[in-house]
Parts: sequence; C-alpha cells; structure tokens
Amino acid sequence: MRPNTLRRLKAEGKPIVNAWLSIGAPYAAEAIAHQGFDAATIDCQHGMIGFDTAIAMLQAVSSTPAIPMVRPSGLAPAEIMRFLDAGSYGVICPMISTADDAARLVAACRYPPKGVRSFGPARGMLYGGADYLDHANDEILVLAMIETREGLDNLDTILDVEGLDGIYVGPNDLGLALGHRPLNEPEDGPVAEAIEHVRAATNVRGLISGIFCSNGTAAAMRVAQGFDLVTPGNDAALLRATMADAVKATRR
Repeated sequence: MRPNTLRRLKAEGKPIVNAWLSIGAPYAAEAIAHQGFDAATIDCQHGMIGFDTAIAMLQAVSSTPAIPMVRPSGLAPAEIMRFLDAGSYGVICPMISTADDAARLVAACRYPPKGVRSFGPARGMLYGGADYLDHANDEILVLAMIETREGLDNLDTILDVEGLDGIYVGPNDLGLALGHRPLNEPEDGPVAEAIEHVRAATNVRGLISGIFCSNGTAAAMRVAQGFDLVTPGNDAALLRATMADAVKATRR
C-alpha cells in the first residue's frame, strides 16, 4: 500500500504543512497541492463542496505528492466511510466532544476487528494499492477536532481512545465556546491557554497535534510552539487577500 508520508514526518519530528481546500474546484485543488504542501484537506463541513466535487478534488490532489485528506460534515460514519472509499488518506472530524464520539470516529475509519468500516474501497484501492485492505488500518490518519468546551473538559479521555492518531484544534469554534470572538492566534488569555493545554496533552502521548492558522506567519509560530501539523489559512481567504493586494497595488 502507498505509505502515508505524514506518519513518517511525525516520526522524524518534522512539521506537516497542510493546505485547506474550501473552494469546490479540482483545478484549484491540484494547483494548490503542487505548491509543496505535505497534505491537502478538502473541507466538506464549511467548504462549498459536494461529494461528487470532493471525489474530483481527491483525484486532483492525488496527482501531487500531498496526502489527500477530508474534513467531513460531522461525525457521520456512512459519510466518513464513503470519503475513505473515495481515496482520502486521513479524516479530520469536527466537533468531537466525548470519548464515545472519538471511539465512533475511529471505528468508522478502521476495518474489523479494530472498527466497523464496511469494505468497498473503490478508489481507495486505486490510489493506495492492491494490498489496501491489509494496511489501511495502519496508514489512514484519524484526527479529532477539539473545538467545544465539552471536548476540552474530556480531552484526556478522548486522547486515551485506542486508534486515535491525534487532535486538530479548531481555534475559532473553541474561542466561541469559551466566550470569545473567533481568533485564530490569541496571544494570551483563556483561549491561548486552552490551545496550549491541548497541544501539550496530545504531544506528551506521542500523538499528532494539529491546528488551523490564519496565515503562514501564524503557522510558523504554531510550529515553534510545538504543533506537528499546521494549516496556514484556507484557499478562499488567501485568494481574497491576494486579489485585494493586487487591486490595491494597481490602483496605487
């Protein structure tokens, strides 16, 4: 089976740089994934993307060295299994708030006896290889998003769920849950403390700690903080900023 290079990067202590794709455009996904990213995550929760488009985007990312991943709309096992069958090599699942949530997530991503994933990796086998079934449980990454107060309170029990590969912090929703406006990089205060608590608890267990960031500068700060996987903004926000700069430069 094609190896999941993100596992090697974690083992070597090297940062994982992850693209965030919210625009439903395979051409854009392909162009972005060719820019040196280690992974590219298709956002099917808040992104403007349906399942058919997500498949085309997975195919586009698969033409690059980046590892294709998906954020599903939620903890929906049938949907998660479908994305894995379509060739996703990782799942970043939103709104995981309890150990039971995390266990259900892991079960959806693992074949028996480690889980309940149904067999039918149509495109997954094309991308992963003929021996997909033998190694999928070891290669597919499963990351739980911590972005609620309940998830924060239950962090230790979530991290103890067997088969979970790591945590991905959703700083905007976590900030809202803690009574603050969405901020991607709070410098201090309860949100910053909560983010550091999640990172430290995840890393001490040897699991992958990930976080969404607003831009490359913020992502570099998170790497220095000790996060393993960072997302330096999403495609739509970066496109808006680049186009706005171009307009301003032209009008000057």
